[in-house]
Amino acid sequence: MSRRNVLYLFDVDGTLTKPRQIISEDLKSFLLNDVKSQVYVGLVSGSDYVKIAEQMDGEEVATKFDYVFCENGVVQYRGGELISSESILSHFGEEKLQKVINFALGYMSKLKLPAKRGNFIEFRSSMINICPVGRSCSQAERDQFSQFEIKHNIRQEFVNALQAEFKGCGLKFALGGQISIDVFPEGWDKTFCLNHIDDQNFEEIHFFGDKTDPGGNDHEIYNHSKTIGHKVTSPDDTKEQVKKYLNL
Repeated sequence: MSRRNVLYLFDVDGTLTKPRQIISEDLKSFLLNDVKSQVYVGLVSGSDYVKIAEQMDGEEVATKFDYVFCENGVVQYRGGELISSESILSHFGEEKLQKVINFALGYMSKLKLPAKRGNFIEFRSSMINICPVGRSCSQAERDQFSQFEIKHNIRQEFVNALQAEFKGCGLKFALGGQISIDVFPEGWDKTFCLNHIDDQNFEEIHFFGDKTDPGGNDHEIYNHSKTIGHKVTSPDDTKEQVKKYLNL
């Protein structure tokens, strides 16, 4: 049976996996067998390929999914092949990026959190990822920060400060995953990946994501005119919604 000319596009963190965890064998099998037998299947994440492969439980993730859009699609794989990549450094230049990095480091130096670890700024091809607790935190420290943030709104206040400082600079600031903030050029949100599939003329593109509210890094693609957006709350919820739409 041939597949329908429809794409099911999934966020990774919080949608197919628990934050920074590995996908369950059950959900992985469901996507690559049940879902992929009916429609085309793709991933779009703010993370780089290494992190996506880690969470999707295998370096060969690009060969198993029809599309893998890393860093919001600024790095794209199709049919297992790296097709294209862009660079935020080339786009903005060293001077502007250093201003953002220096401001962020200064802001974080004044924050009092339950824990601070290492890797507060991560430079990626398409974005800068800012993490007040530090990306080298343990899972327990990550969860602790999330609970602390519910009360103190750490990241949203940080985003507000960044927006005020860099107003009119062509930068977007979005809550990324559970503990960080993504900084990228305007237009380089997850809708960027849609540019790469215009030539496929899909009848429908369904997007599934958890950070769909304003300020979340799924918001723009969830609301885009080219997609049918589905808000999910967990990997289990994602599976149940997909089963319903595909009558599985």
